[in-house]
Amino acid sequence: MSTTIPHQPETRVAANGIELNYDSFGDPTAPPVVLIMGLGTQMIAWEEAFCEDLAARGRWVIRFDNRDIGRSTKLDALGVPNVPVLVQAALSGKQIEAPYLLSDMAADTVGLLDALDIRTAHIVGASMGGAIAQTLAIEHPTRLRTMTAIMASSGAPGLPPPTPEAMMALLTPAPTDKAGFLARYVKTWKLLRGNTAFPLDEASDLARGERSFDRGISAAGTARQLIAIVASGSRKEALAKVRVPTLVIHGDADPLVPLAHGLDIADTVPGAKRLVIPTMGHALPVSMWPEIIGAIAAHTA
Repeated sequence: MSTTIPHQPETRVAANGIELNYDSFGDPTAPPVVLIMGLGTQMIAWEEAFCEDLAARGRWVIRFDNRDIGRSTKLDALGVPNVPVLVQAALSGKQIEAPYLLSDMAADTVGLLDALDIRTAHIVGASMGGAIAQTLAIEHPTRLRTMTAIMASSGAPGLPPPTPEAMMALLTPAPTDKAGFLARYVKTWKLLRGNTAFPLDEASDLARGERSFDRGISAAGTARQLIAIVASGSRKEALAKVRVPTLVIHGDADPLVPLAHGLDIADTVPGAKRLVIPTMGHALPVSMWPEIIGAIAAHTA
């Protein structure tokens, strides 16, 4: 498929006062689909074959590194937040200060659209990317054709927490040496996929981890992103006013963002569609791509 789908190589563009690294697949005259990845996760987690398959269905697929990750701008001048202290303060109901918020990351996406001369786009977000997609639908609704939120949360209080193991993985910074990073990467993704084994994905984890490490990791950047999520609070009330056509995709075995979070989004956004995928955890297993890509293609038709 890679021989027939045009691929624009990675480049950086100015967006919202920073630079975002992106690439794209497919025909730039086709309807644009922008993929937003999750916490501390680079754009390459939207794997090339995934993007090519979606592009082959008549879409211009764009993926990018969020601020503070991969090859986009690192905001190290903003400092390193004390994650355990700030998370505990937020859980106790206190207002916390963050280097930036999800609103800023949503504005980054708008800046990318502007840089690419895209007036409106289909927005697909996974995990934190799904929270950014919601923020876009709330704050920049005229820029969205549709929204797809995958394994995401509204941030509403009272929803089920992660499993203790997933919470520990979330709050523990990744090692900065390559061997330590790779060992942690393989272990973390096996955990996030849930209780089902996915041999095809597990066989590629080491190579994916190496590519991520070589492109550029930032524990401080991941910490800033995490606090942006926490400090941004609940989108529940605002989501009830969203009129962007919405699709929610969630697995029933998600250890980090349990299924109730996705169902909450689907129940809150008027007219939202939902797709619950059995045995899917907090990941996009290759074996589930046909169902996920098919649902996105149908929603963005």
